[in-house]
Amino acid sequence: MHCNQKARFLMAVVAAAVMPLWAGSCVSESNQEVVVYAALDREFSQPILDDFARETGIEVRAKFDTEATKTVGLAEAIVAQRDRPRCDLFWNNEILNTIRLEREGLLEPYVAAEGPDGSERSPPRAWQAIAARARILLVNTRIVGKEERPRGIRDLADPKWRGRTGMAKPLFGTTATHAACLFAVWGEADAKGFFRACRANEVQVLSGNKQVAVAVATGRLAFGLTDTDDAIGQIQAGEPVEIVYPDQEPGGLGTLYIPNTLALIANRPHPEGGRRLMEALLQPGVEERLSEGASAQVPLNPKAANRSPIEPPGKVRAMEVDWSGAADRWPEAMRFLREEFGGGG
Repeated sequence: MHCNQKARFLMAVVAAAVMPLWAGSCVSESNQEVVVYAALDREFSQPILDDFARETGIEVRAKFDTEATKTVGLAEAIVAQRDRPRCDLFWNNEILNTIRLEREGLLEPYVAAEGPDGSERSPPRAWQAIAARARILLVNTRIVGKEERPRGIRDLADPKWRGRTGMAKPLFGTTATHAACLFAVWGEADAKGFFRACRANEVQVLSGNKQVAVAVATGRLAFGLTDTDDAIGQIQAGEPVEIVYPDQEPGGLGTLYIPNTLALIANRPHPEGGRRLMEALLQPGVEERLSEGASAQVPLNPKAANRSPIEPPGKVRAMEVDWSGAADRWPEAMRFLREEFGGGG
C-alpha cells in the first residue's frame, strides 16, 4: 500500500512536469547577471544562489517576499510586470501559483537534458518540480499526551481543543495551496465546512507557518498545521514538539506533499543567465543539500540521495492530488477564504 502511495505521488508530479536530471553547468561572463524571485525561505535558498554566483561569475539578484505573503506576492509581481518582465527565474516553494502563471502565458517552456526514463531529451515544460515538503501537524508533547494526539487535520476543529490549535492564514503560501487541494479532493461543500468549523472552534490564524511552529513550541498552541521545514527547526532547537503525519488511517486523506517548482519567465531580461541558473538548480546536488540542510526537504529526483529526516511518500500515506484540478479550484477557494478570514490574496 505504502509503496503504491509513493508511486502514485511521484506519477502525479511527473505527469505535470518531467523530473530533470541535468548534470553540469557552464561558466559565463563575469559581467552577466540573473534575477530570481524566490519564495523558498531565504535561509535555505540564498546559500545555493551564492554558490552559483561564485562558481559561474554570474551576479544573482534575488527578490524575496514576506513570510505572510510570499508565493502569492511574488506571483502577483510577475503578473504585474508582464509587459516588461524584471524576473528571469521563479523559484516557488509550492506549485499552484506556478501553474497559474503558466496559464497566463508568462512562462517559457524549458527542455531538460534527460527525461526520468533516461531519454536524451525531455518534452518542453513550463516548470520543473524539485524537493518537496509535507504539510503536517506539529504537537507540543508537554500539553498533548500520546493518547490525545491528533490524527488528522479535522482535529483542528475538535471542540476539545477550542482556541488552542492554529494554522497560517490560508490566503498565501503552502496553506493556500493546501486549501485549494482540499477543495479539489473533498469538493466545495466539505472544504467550506472544514474551514467554517475551524473558525467556529477559534483556531488561531497566524501570519505564517513558522509562526505556527513557534507558537506550538512555546506552548501558546497545543498543536498546529504547518510545514515540515518549520517543524524541523523547532525539533532541532530541542523544543518539546513532535511531528504527526495526518490522516494515515486506511482509506484516509493522506498527508499533502508540496514540491518546489522552478520556472523561466517568458521574455525575461537575462535569457542566458536564467537558463544557466535553471540548469544549476536542477542538479541532484541541490536537492541533496535541501534534504540534508535545515529545511529537510524530500528529493524528487531519483538521482538525488535522500538525507532528510522527513518521511517520504511511500513510508506515509500521501494525499493524491490532481494539481491541475487544484489550480482550477484556486479562484473559488480564495474567494471563500477571503470572506471567511479577511485580507487580500
